[in-house]
Amino acid sequence: MSAQHEAGTAVTHRVLVLGAGYAGMSAAIQLAGRVGRREGVRVVLVNAQERFTERMRLHMTATGQQLAELSIPELLEGTGVRFVRGWVTAVDAGARTVRIDDDRVLHYDTLVYGLGGVADTAAVPGAEDHAYTLNSAQDAEVLADRIGRLGGGGSGGTVVVGGSGLTGIESAAEIAGAHPGLNVVLLGRREPGAAMHPRARAYLRGALDRLGVQVRSGVEVAKVLPGAVELVGGESIAADVVLWTSGTRVSPLAAASGLAVDERGRIVTDAALRSVSHPEVYAVGDAAAIRQGYGVMHGTCQGGMPTGVHAALSIVRVLRGRRPKPFRFGYYHTPVSLGRDDAVVQFTRPDDSPRRIFLTGRPAIRYKETVTASPWPTYGHMKKMPASGAFWPRGGRFTRVREAR
Repeated sequence: MSAQHEAGTAVTHRVLVLGAGYAGMSAAIQLAGRVGRREGVRVVLVNAQERFTERMRLHMTATGQQLAELSIPELLEGTGVRFVRGWVTAVDAGARTVRIDDDRVLHYDTLVYGLGGVADTAAVPGAEDHAYTLNSAQDAEVLADRIGRLGGGGSGGTVVVGGSGLTGIESAAEIAGAHPGLNVVLLGRREPGAAMHPRARAYLRGALDRLGVQVRSGVEVAKVLPGAVELVGGESIAADVVLWTSGTRVSPLAAASGLAVDERGRIVTDAALRSVSHPEVYAVGDAAAIRQGYGVMHGTCQGGMPTGVHAALSIVRVLRGRRPKPFRFGYYHTPVSLGRDDAVVQFTRPDDSPRRIFLTGRPAIRYKETVTASPWPTYGHMKKMPASGAFWPRGGRFTRVREAR
């Protein structure tokens, strides 16, 4: 490859990071801190917008709470990472190029693919057209405006939340707590908190009851209509607002690019997070199908940031002529907000099965706020890290992870 020159430095290796979520940001900052321009490596981060999305807090935005506007370019200052704003429209894994929406073509030697998932509104007819989502801060703000007008009308409207997973639980509780005059219905195939210890699950259900959330478990949505949700079996539930949180889907770009993907479109990786079909491509966060001893990881911020860090470490090792190390990850906890004044934290085994230990009430609120606070301090630590270690939050503390030699 012919060397390019940038700011007087010969660029001999181009690393392109797609997506500035928790995983992509971690990969870009960690990698730039370890190599960057001093070793002829140029790191470019591509994202559709300059605003960083705190996905774990979007249920708060949906009830009108003002969160800090976090600027990706500001965070990258001093790292040497070049930021490119644009929607990725195509990836050509054979040519090692990425096209963005203004028809620019970006070339790479190594790609970090971190284009995460969104709510799967395509799975049920009508959801795409008639349901709100929490895919972005803008989506959450639009929903907040609609719920605010509905709640302020004094008519006691109905908000149906489709999906009884963690996002659905937190959203239903937050909406019910912020707008007690609204009728909030939580629909799902499984009971809320089904994966928790029975006592933690009972606490969660009691909190939803206290907030007035109507829980309908064991049901499946057949169709979302203007003003209603139709269940499998024919029952119809009137709804002024429908929030869709059931299931996730990833961008079809990976499958279209020729990369090996699983049945959900996620990039299948080897133990070092490299694509099994194109080893110059690393997949992180929700975009990756990462197999551990207990099975394939499910997408959470808890696992997303470590995948980004590990991808960066793997790239550094390869650039320096060494073999990358296997990625190993175990789950630690499941923190769940239950409105503004309550929470439950279920501690887990590495395979995400529940332990007997859990927190509730104010201790759970404090714990969750610690571990799900803004990632800005975490990324700040990465920018200042010593060459010998990487950082990410674990159990409310910053943990140094030394690279195995």
